[in-house]
Amino acid sequence: MTATHGRAAAGDGTRGEEGPLEGAAAAGEDARRDTVAAVVRQWQAVRPDLDTGPMEIIGRVNRCAALLQQAEDAPLRRAGLSRPEFDLLGALRRTGHELTPGELARETFSSGAAVTKRLKQLTERGLVERRGDTRDRRVAHLRLTDAGRELVDGIMPEQLAYESAVLSALDGDRQDELADLLGELLSRLEGHMRALRV
Repeated sequence: MTATHGRAAAGDGTRGEEGPLEGAAAAGEDARRDTVAAVVRQWQAVRPDLDTGPMEIIGRVNRCAALLQQAEDAPLRRAGLSRPEFDLLGALRRTGHELTPGELARETFSSGAAVTKRLKQLTERGLVERRGDTRDRRVAHLRLTDAGRELVDGIMPEQLAYESAVLSALDGDRQDELADLLGELLSRLEGHMRALRV
């Protein structure tokens, strides 16, 4: 339920008995004690005319992502990797075949220049190796070395164990529901961004 819905229910000039859905929604809003809820309340106090509903979703998604990344990056720091570097290694591991720098950029949502810089560092560390294209010398094909594959395979279980521990606050059905909602949002956003690039 967004803040708009909540205000509409409370400010329509009539006061009847709350139904079960309205009562549950109000209880849910009262139970929100996270940092985004505090920000929303501050905005509603100074600008009650604003619809802060989107902030309640996008703000929480961004905050969750920031907190999760801070904790998840601990295994990477111990391995001497940055998150973007690990994303490149992970892309090479999960696809199971060689990729060009352009393909890696698309897989990791990165710019070509950033991928080139990271690949240079990973190659120097012996985690990635490149093979020239026999037909076009400008094209390089990249794959993990044995050391790179071993590193990724060692880190992934630790990452997944951490994520499982974090998500254990929600039961299995709630996790499935959240995954479905986020998947629907992501699919729509990706489709929108692709349309803008056409």
